[in-house]
Amino acid sequence: MSDSKLDLLQGTLDLMVLQTLAAMGSLHGYGIARRIEQVSGNEVLLNQGTIYASLVRLQQRGWISAEWGTSDNNRKAKFYSITKAGRKQLSEDAAYWQRLSLVMNRVLAMPEEEGGKS
Repeated sequence: MSDSKLDLLQGTLDLMVLQTLAAMGSLHGYGIARRIEQVSGNEVLLNQGTIYASLVRLQQRGWISAEWGTSDNNRKAKFYSITKAGRKQLSEDAAYWQRLSLVMNRVLAMPEEEGGKS
């Protein structure tokens, strides 16, 4: 197995952001990125451009809202919160990924055919 960090599939970062906001409450972009990295065991590393592109996308879809506030280090920061529509989307996306994960586990658990036919 490669030691490189995981490449995220399309849509997975948005789901991670929604779940993080649902679990943690209002956070600024840097806090969201660090929390996802922490929970992933540092398998997912996010740069500012990646996380902010996701936040803009989610805000445009109405799944998160943003307001200005002051961070722990006394700087002005935008704090993001999940909306009701975002919670609905999170529920739908989480169910989809659970189904997909179960299917992938079944397929990957298939025993190899005897005799090594290709």
